[in-house]
Amino acid sequence: MPASRDDVPDLPGAPRTATRISCPSCGSSRVAQMLGDGGDVSYVCTACGHSWS
Repeated sequence: MPASRDDVPDLPGAPRTATRISCPSCGSSRVAQMLGDGGDVSYVCTACGHSWS
């Protein structure tokens, strides 16, 4: 059985695991990340259509 994330120590310089993003409007975790023309990042909820950056 593989070790859980809690059993593995953080290594210096290693990337952190991604956190789940939820929609501030409806709370859904069905969120898509979009990259704009200027390199800015924004998000859109695929459940309700709310977008934010």
